[in-house]
Amino acid sequence: CSLLAEKCPVDNAKLTVVVNNIAVAEQIGELFIHCKYGCRAAASSKPAAFEVDPRGCPFTIKLSARKDHESSCDYRPVRCPNNPSCPPLLKMNLEAHLKECEHIKCPHSKYGCTFIGNQDTYETHLETCKFEGLKEFLQQTDDRFHEMQVAMAQKDQEIAFLRSMLGKLSEKIDQLEKNLELKFDVLDENQSKLSEDLMEFRRDASMLNDELSHINARLNMGILGSYDPQQIFKCKGTFVGHQGPVWCLCVYSIGDLLFSGSSDKTIKVWDTCTTYKCQKTLEGHDGIVLALCIQGNKLYSGSADCTIIVWDIQNLQKVNTIRAHDNPVCTLVSSHNMLFSGSLKAIKVWDIVGTELKLKKELTGLNHWVRALVASQNYLYSGSYQTIKIWDIRNLECVHVLQTSGGSVYSIAVTNHHIVCGTYENLIHVWDIETKEQVRTLTGHVGTVYALAVISTPDQTKVFSASYDRSLRVWSMDNMICTQTLLRHQGSVTALAVSRGRLFSGAVDSTVKVGVP
Repeated sequence: CSLLAEKCPVDNAKLTVVVNNIAVAEQIGELFIHCKYGCRAAASSKPAAFEVDPRGCPFTIKLSARKDHESSCDYRPVRCPNNPSCPPLLKMNLEAHLKECEHIKCPHSKYGCTFIGNQDTYETHLETCKFEGLKEFLQQTDDRFHEMQVAMAQKDQEIAFLRSMLGKLSEKIDQLEKNLELKFDVLDENQSKLSEDLMEFRRDASMLNDELSHINARLNMGILGSYDPQQIFKCKGTFVGHQGPVWCLCVYSIGDLLFSGSSDKTIKVWDTCTTYKCQKTLEGHDGIVLALCIQGNKLYSGSADCTIIVWDIQNLQKVNTIRAHDNPVCTLVSSHNMLFSGSLKAIKVWDIVGTELKLKKELTGLNHWVRALVASQNYLYSGSYQTIKIWDIRNLECVHVLQTSGGSVYSIAVTNHHIVCGTYENLIHVWDIETKEQVRTLTGHVGTVYALAVISTPDQTKVFSASYDRSLRVWSMDNMICTQTLLRHQGSVTALAVSRGRLFSGAVDSTVKVGVP
């Protein structure tokens, strides 16, 4: 019998192994079974039923050693190598049978010797066989004949290959001739069109020059906002130390500390005020660190290991670990003494009680991964597949749904006047925070918009976007224009954080950079 089915019991389709489970396979291999030469068909009417044969092999062996044993089993049925008409034998009886067999042929029978006899007459025959004296010559002839056959087979393969190549070359020449004829036809047809397009391009260039002159005039008049060299962000420094991509950042402004989470399963603590060096590396997660959040003097970290770890910021020690979700914890945010965690089709709401997290409620009705959570005033904004849901934090009810385009929502930012989200398909959508009407779609990135951040002053609001295309863009929310593009990382930019007018960015190149105006 077989321990693993080869066909589906429902539709009889053949089954194939997709991934071998090594641990289970080893345990099955330790099971003891009867040798198949010690079993016989059972007398019951059940198909494929077997019972132990007392006349067969008495051994029980491990399943993993089955093939080795059965290939050498003394009870294995064999045939006489001299004559197939000899009665069936067991392997243990073969040697005795060969001594008595009356059908032993001369080893030179293939050359024409007709001798057939038993072991005694076989040895006598060899002394007088006329082919025995020629056996070296016959063997050399056989070897040479075999070499010629191999050489002929190789030549046949080469000839077949050359014929195939010749046929393909002939087809390719025919196709090239056709393509050449078509290209000549296209060139003839397009020659006049190219000259027309050239004239049209010249007209368009003239119109663009007029439009640029008009925009410059509006800039000089202050309609679109004047250029301020003080607001150009420059890279001031780089934090180096992680051994894998940086996926999340969080700032503790009281102590000017920056926390960064990485694929190396660690959280690094950076001094952003004096030394700009790593103060400590926090270890505790068994998976990629995907999310960081601060509430009071506690740091909360979410990971691909499905847990949330609570850290005391004062002594930088782990104080609790919570098995939070059945899937990776993608995002964290805190508000109203509650922690919100996002995962696959789920947002969990936790009451913060000292170092403990008490599950308060699970928000449902989500259609995909929740990769973005933002809390602003009394509202929680969650991003999923082409959807932003707005929840009232006071009663944890969904009060509004914004429909987007461009695939999953990867990032959200909320300003005094706008709701902004970044999507998988490179787009940044902007809604009016009061009317919930979409007012603009910002384009420019050529990769997923992984992160958004906001710096607001009494005079203006700037939104920063980080993308898979390795760039950061700075957007003026007064006129929805990109005022600066920063290319300072060697890999996709995945995380942003702001503190005291400074911009921190984390990337797949394992670094964190700080920019200042």
